[in-house]
Amino acid sequence: MTLDQKAAIRRAHQHGVGDILRRSAQRTPDKTAIVCGDVQWSYRDFDQICDRLVAALSQQGIAAGDRVAILSRNSHAFAAMRFALARMGAVLVPINFMLNAGEVAYILRSSGARTLLVGAGFEALAVAAVEQGAADGVQIGLQIWLPSEDQADGAPEGMLRFDDLLMASAPIRDIAPVDPRALLQIIYTSGTESLPKGAMLSHEAVLWEYVTCIVEGNMQADDVVLHALPLYHCAQLDVFLGPAVYLGATNIITGQPRPDVILPLIARHRVNAFFAPPSIWIALLRSPLFEGADLGTLAKGYYGASIMPVEVLKEMQRRMPGVRLWNFYGQTEIAPLATVLHPDDQLRKAGSAGKPALNVETRIVDDEMRDVATGEIGEIVHRSPQLLDGYYNDPERTAEAFRGGWFHSGDLAVRDEEGYITIVDRKKDMIKSGGENVASREVEEMIFRIPEVSEVAVIGLPDAYWVEAVTAVIVLKEGQSLSEQQVIDFCKAGMAHFKVPKRVIFADALPKNPSGKLLKRELRRRYEAQA
Repeated sequence: MTLDQKAAIRRAHQHGVGDILRRSAQRTPDKTAIVCGDVQWSYRDFDQICDRLVAALSQQGIAAGDRVAILSRNSHAFAAMRFALARMGAVLVPINFMLNAGEVAYILRSSGARTLLVGAGFEALAVAAVEQGAADGVQIGLQIWLPSEDQADGAPEGMLRFDDLLMASAPIRDIAPVDPRALLQIIYTSGTESLPKGAMLSHEAVLWEYVTCIVEGNMQADDVVLHALPLYHCAQLDVFLGPAVYLGATNIITGQPRPDVILPLIARHRVNAFFAPPSIWIALLRSPLFEGADLGTLAKGYYGASIMPVEVLKEMQRRMPGVRLWNFYGQTEIAPLATVLHPDDQLRKAGSAGKPALNVETRIVDDEMRDVATGEIGEIVHRSPQLLDGYYNDPERTAEAFRGGWFHSGDLAVRDEEGYITIVDRKKDMIKSGGENVASREVEEMIFRIPEVSEVAVIGLPDAYWVEAVTAVIVLKEGQSLSEQQVIDFCKAGMAHFKVPKRVIFADALPKNPSGKLLKRELRRRYEAQA
């Protein structure tokens, strides 16, 4: 075989995330692909818009391998940029829009981004981040303003408008194919205990993960999927939007994950599939709009990002009997789906994260990488083609994460005799109280049985006697009352004394990020001074 023949074969094998949209457009060109506010695109429209963006971005000097950061709520423009950048081989760097200017500047500098996509409403944050980062070498040469579902104009001076960019170029017809091993995105982890890490994910890893999601989640081309959680987070971006486009499903996009927005959208667009973390499902259940909402088409409900309290799960099944539920567990580094609990197991294995997903091999091990016995606590480790290629410019933390040839998740879990995995806690959230290990989740599950409780988070706070005192921070249901002693007495009746909260704090709300994940580090910071 000649070198030319080998090169031709390699070229035929090359495909990336940007190509899945083209294939869907070829299959069903007239089908509705995107609905966002007043914007509606068919798959033909969506595909041509991405080709136009490739041409326009290329004219602006963006090339394969360049880092392009995005600071924006969900929008049609966000979705278009995601697939256009993938198609041209540029690297997406999504940024949490709840970060402050200094934190955004850190990600811009760390990733080496030279272009910043700025969503409506984040203009001031973008300007401040670029200015703060300039002293540390941040050199953003191009800023592009993205419209939102309810704001079509308002780009400040110095930012290119998304719509103007679209009108500037004809679609490129001959786009160089992307090597599937090429870098698709750098997604920065939350940085709970230290500076955020940039997880590098290739096109190939994410495509493997799309197949896993489709098979495990019973996703289909005739789905109408509501995307309400932030697309900067890999759960919404790569567990739901990516697979839905791969299949050619219809995507309803909003940047407002509130009950008064979500419930009407489900009814209006006849949505049949929706993902949310526990906090959003709880908000829907507590909303005064819930009882009157038309959820007749909603057939598939997915939850993840944090652990679903068993009592809330039971309430969901009772109040939404027509919705089949899936628990999707994972993390950014595995693109991010790792294990699945299917609908038929929701009651029988309530609280479990299920079993390893299609393209994932999972073990539970001790510190010496030995498999622990059934029912014993160990750390979850994975091996999978979905895994990251390492942390960007961070060889030490990359080596630590992959020690022993498996990826170390940092999550503690047990496996039962049927092979189902239950997450016990994050290693960093395990409470060391009076010489005993206390899993915060176990205490939370107990407190969720109290009828007056809407939400609870259990943390360890410094204590002269206990070293860490088990502390419950509780949000009550509207109109309900509860005392600290009532909570303590309830726990005493059902669990070992060392696990019982030593302190109970009542709060109006629990701190969460835009994807609904509970921020226990914020709670610890907030209440440590009062301990």
